[in-house]
Amino acid sequence: MSKNCLTFVGSVWKSFLATSGLEPTIIPRLKLKDAMPGLVKMELEIEKPHTNRLEILHGGVIAAIVDLGGSLALASRGMFSTGVSTDLNVTYIASGGKIGNTIEIESRCHKLGGTLAFTTVEFYTPGSKQLFARGTHTKYVAAAMKDPKNRVEEFKV
Repeated sequence: MSKNCLTFVGSVWKSFLATSGLEPTIIPRLKLKDAMPGLVKMELEIEKPHTNRLEILHGGVIAAIVDLGGSLALASRGMFSTGVSTDLNVTYIASGGKIGNTIEIESRCHKLGGTLAFTTVEFYTPGSKQLFARGTHTKYVAAAMKDPKNRVEEFKV
């Protein structure tokens, strides 16, 4: 099922790239590595547009990935339409790295209800798996549940 889930999440990511204004401009090279119901693994090589004036990963990029990562975690549960944000929080623990570093990202959907969904997104340095940032993302999904492209029954946890 992991391959089917990864393919479905990939189709949602492609939809973001084709229709969104933000993600294609700041994280077009985000790579999906794996997906299973409730979990998406990604990676991103840090490039100049991802950095702040200290030449380290910009907190705004991390926040944008929390937003996207929460949506892709919902996609891993079969949601093509991923709802709208009601709350997003980011905790910055350490520097995320510099240009040329690759970061690892894990997004989880902890609960997909009829009205709200709750997700977390964690950011790690490669290899050592040291957590450097964590975000939570709550989404309103009641209207999104009606999308005929959803495959919620197929990707139950």
